[in-house]
Amino acid sequence: MPQENLVKLECVECKRINYHTRRNKKKIKAKLELKKHCRWCKKHTIHKEAK
Repeated sequence: MPQENLVKLECVECKRINYHTRRNKKKIKAKLELKKHCRWCKKHTIHKEAK
């Protein structure tokens, strides 16, 4: 798994990094924004791509 394609997904409510995923940065220019389950908030929240 190439390191340059890895991105971290951070919960917008509690600001914790809960997920890691891959993104083709040449094809998808915008930052990822997915609705995923946060185990700290104990509900589904928006997770945005972090640095």
